[in-house]
Amino acid sequence: MFDITIIGAGPTGASAALFAAKAGKKVLVIDSDKSVTKRAWVENHYGVMEITGPELVETGKKQAAKFGAELKKATVENIEKTESGFTIHTGDQSFESKHVIFATGMLTDLAEKIGLHTKPGTEPRIKTILDLDANGKTNIEGIWGAGTVAGVSMHTIITAGDGARVAINVISELNGERYVDHDIMK
Repeated sequence: MFDITIIGAGPTGASAALFAAKAGKKVLVIDSDKSVTKRAWVENHYGVMEITGPELVETGKKQAAKFGAELKKATVENIEKTESGFTIHTGDQSFESKHVIFATGMLTDLAEKIGLHTKPGTEPRIKTILDLDANGKTNIEGIWGAGTVAGVSMHTIITAGDGARVAINVISELNGERYVDHDIMK
């Protein structure tokens, strides 16, 4: 049983995974390797002079894995509600998780298939987004949304920040108190 399963390992998903794994949560990231960031050239990401999209995505995955997040390359085909959370089905495997974070970029097909509420997008070329509350919660308790699919700007710095924000909200709910991650220089 995973505490948090994140669908998508672009800047949003990797950032959410990094925060959740660093907080000691058992984290699974399932990625179909279809991130639009993999086609990007990035010069507007704070702390990075310039980087290719593929390098940024790989760095994010490595950072999440450093803290124990498990990464699986697969496409999620279905999610079913269970008594203790969710069963997430890929082509050949199933995983159990207490919470799920959608970090699927522009892709909403799975969200609509499982009954998540959507609404028209506001960003250029983003037709549909998840209908979320201010914390990132969907209409199905335990499923959250972050990044472009949540209606924030497609810029990697913004989607990464939103992934971290939503992960902190999920961690806080799991812990029963507000979670803060601040390291101090040694």
